[in-house]
Amino acid sequence: MFAPICLDHNATTPLDGRVLGAMLPFLTERYGNPSSRHEYGRAARLAVDTARQQVAAAVGAHPTEVVFTSGGSEANNLFIKGAAARLKPGVVAVSAIEHPCVREPARDLERLGWKIREIAVDAEGRVAPAAFAAALAENPALISVMLANNETGVLQDIPALAAQAQTQLRGQACFHTDAVQALGKVAIDFRALAAAGVNALTVSAHKIYGPKGAAALVLDKRVELAPLISGGGQERALRSGTENVAAIAGFGVACELAAARLAEDAARLLALRETLEDGIAALGATIFSRNAPRLPNTTFFTLAGIDGETLVAQLDRAGFAVASGSACSSVSPEPSRTLLAMGVEADIARGALRVSPGRANTREDITRFLQGLADTVRKLKGLAAVAA
Repeated sequence: MFAPICLDHNATTPLDGRVLGAMLPFLTERYGNPSSRHEYGRAARLAVDTARQQVAAAVGAHPTEVVFTSGGSEANNLFIKGAAARLKPGVVAVSAIEHPCVREPARDLERLGWKIREIAVDAEGRVAPAAFAAALAENPALISVMLANNETGVLQDIPALAAQAQTQLRGQACFHTDAVQALGKVAIDFRALAAAGVNALTVSAHKIYGPKGAAALVLDKRVELAPLISGGGQERALRSGTENVAAIAGFGVACELAAARLAEDAARLLALRETLEDGIAALGATIFSRNAPRLPNTTFFTLAGIDGETLVAQLDRAGFAVASGSACSSVSPEPSRTLLAMGVEADIARGALRVSPGRANTREDITRFLQGLADTVRKLKGLAAVAA
C-alpha cells in the first residue's frame, strides 16, 4: 500500500509498539471483566488501576481524579452536560475557538434554558482580555477554554484566566479546559491548574501514540456531575459500562512514555517547525498565530490564491498527508471557525493548511514536503492561469 509521509499528527497518531504490547494480553488471555471477583477480573482491575495512576502522573493529578471515557468528545460532554445538570440554568461561557465537542454540548444547554456566551479571541487566536472580562461580568456558572487549539496550536494562559475567574466570581463557576492537543507536547500540571481555579481537564489517548477509544476527564472531586451514562456505577458512577481494559491499559503506557519523552520530543518538533515555517515563508505563505505561544509541532498557514481542500488532495497524491483544518470538521466545506473568529476573511480561511509532524518525522521529511509543496503550488497556479 502507498504510504504518504504523515504530517497530520494533530488528527491522530500511530500506535506505539510498546503500547500495543501492553494492550495485547487484555485482548487475548486476560479477558476478564474488571468488576468480576475472580482472578481474571482482578487482573483486569489491576490494569485499569495501574493505568489510572499512569494517566494521573502524566498530568500532575491524583488517581482518584481520573475518570475514564471513550474519547475526548465524551469527556467534554460529560463535564458540560454533567455539571449543568446539577445547576440551575445560567450562563455557559466558551471561547470562540473551541472544538465542536465543547461548542455543541454548550448549544444543547440552550434548550434547557441556558445562555451561551462566546468569548472572542484576538487576531493571533488568544482569548481577548476585554472579551473575557465581559463574559465574567455575566456571572457564568460554567466556563470552558481550551489549553491548546487543534488548528493553530495556540496555547492559552489557562492559569491566568482561571485565576481571574476564581477571583471575580468568588469560586462560584466551574472552569474546564480541553487539553487533548496539549498532552504530550507541553507540560500539564493539574495540581497547579486546580490551585489557580481549574476544576476539570480533558485528555485523550490517540493523540499521544495510544489507542483510539480511551480518554479521561480529570476532575476535582469537589465538583458534582450527573452521569451521561447510568447503570453499573463504574468510574465513580460517572461513566457506567464495562471498561475498555485493553484501550485503558494502552492509554496508561502511552501517558508514561509521553511524560518521559516530553522535553526531547518538544525540542525536536520545534526544530522541525522552524525549518518548515522558514520554507513556507519563502514561498509567500501567511502563517497564522506565528507571534503567539504555540504547540511545538503545529503550523497553520495559507498561500494566496490556493484552495486548501484542493491543495490537501494534490499533496496527498504527491505523497504527503496534511489537513485543511480540524479532522473532526473536515466533512464541512465551511472555512475554519477558528480563523473566522480571529478575523480572517472567509476566502483566505478556505485556503488554510495545517501541518503537524510527529515523533517519526525527520528533517528530510520536511525538506521533501517543502519541495512537494512548491511543485504542487506551481502546478495549481499553472492550471489556474490556463483556465483564465
